[in-house]
Amino acid sequence: MHKFIPYVIKSLWRHRARTLLTVSGTAVALLVFCFIGAVQQGLLALTSGDDAGRTLIVFQENRFCPQSSRLPQDYASDIKKLAGVTDVVPIKVFTNNCRASLDAIVFQGMEPEKLKAWRDFDLQSGDWASFSKQDDAALVGVDVANRRGLNVGDKFTIGDVTVVVRGVFQSPTAAENNLILTQLEFLQRARGASDVGTVTQLEVHLNDTVDPEALAKQIDQAFHAGPVGTTTRTKGMFQADTLADLAELIGFVHWLGYACVGLVLSLVATTTVMAVQDRIKEHAVLQTLGLRPLRVFGLVLTESLLLSTLGGVLGVGGSVLLLSLTGMSVAAEGVTIAFEPSLTLALQGVLVAVVVGVIAGIAPGWQASRTEIVSALRHA
Repeated sequence: MHKFIPYVIKSLWRHRARTLLTVSGTAVALLVFCFIGAVQQGLLALTSGDDAGRTLIVFQENRFCPQSSRLPQDYASDIKKLAGVTDVVPIKVFTNNCRASLDAIVFQGMEPEKLKAWRDFDLQSGDWASFSKQDDAALVGVDVANRRGLNVGDKFTIGDVTVVVRGVFQSPTAAENNLILTQLEFLQRARGASDVGTVTQLEVHLNDTVDPEALAKQIDQAFHAGPVGTTTRTKGMFQADTLADLAELIGFVHWLGYACVGLVLSLVATTTVMAVQDRIKEHAVLQTLGLRPLRVFGLVLTESLLLSTLGGVLGVGGSVLLLSLTGMSVAAEGVTIAFEPSLTLALQGVLVAVVVGVIAGIAPGWQASRTEIVSALRHA
């Protein structure tokens, strides 16, 4: 079959406008498909994994937006005494927008020693010493830095919070590349407030022997009669609950991904049917020259496969390039979902294009292979 590839390519190029429109339409549909897959992967990364199940988040009871949660910081010392707790990290969170936003800025303030111990990141520029010695210093995630054009030494202001960039970091957790990390006390005093002694949430790290759900109930019972009630969940459950409305929307958009696949199938199949109709006499001539019906079927199937695969590769490549360069994300209530491209997603997109190309070519190929030679030669 490979010796007929030049013939197939010439056939496609003969109607180049139709071919280019089909390939471009397929590319756009597969680009949207990969964007949807990237959002779903980002959401899944937040709500699954060992860290999501072995870390607890303590939040103020009946509070949602980070600005409304005010926990006493000394709760951390009480929680650390509980059996099974390895460490407790007090965190102050500030965001410029609690609603769903594609450009929300999320600050997390932590004590430097806790930050270094419990956050896995690699400084791309700047140095740790400069950050730890300066009160208003910040470490900026690489995606935020790229979107905002920030470099080491720059001052950055948003929502009455002004920081000096002392480092740009990259984290293996894609969502953390959209954070700005500061010192805890600085964020407690920012915006003219005096919130020293209060934090937004407590991050509780557990050993492998403790039951996270049982310990969460124990923490909430311990502070039930205290000055501030708490709601404690695993990190994965906390993020899932925080993003519940957004997750429903993402779940609905999932069907849009299937619609994109259906669009590609319809587009490629229609183009292939038109190509077969245009070359009825040509296929009859090929059969009179000794080409078997199965070979004609293969030629049409190859044409459909080339159209779909070429568009799929362009769409997948475009989506990976765009997502990698922009570092897009969506945030709600201080929790960020990164649009996360991956090799698995790229391969999935190409595979979808290949499968759709094969399916789209079956009916037109069967039609071409069943053509009656005499009636086809009489075809105008």
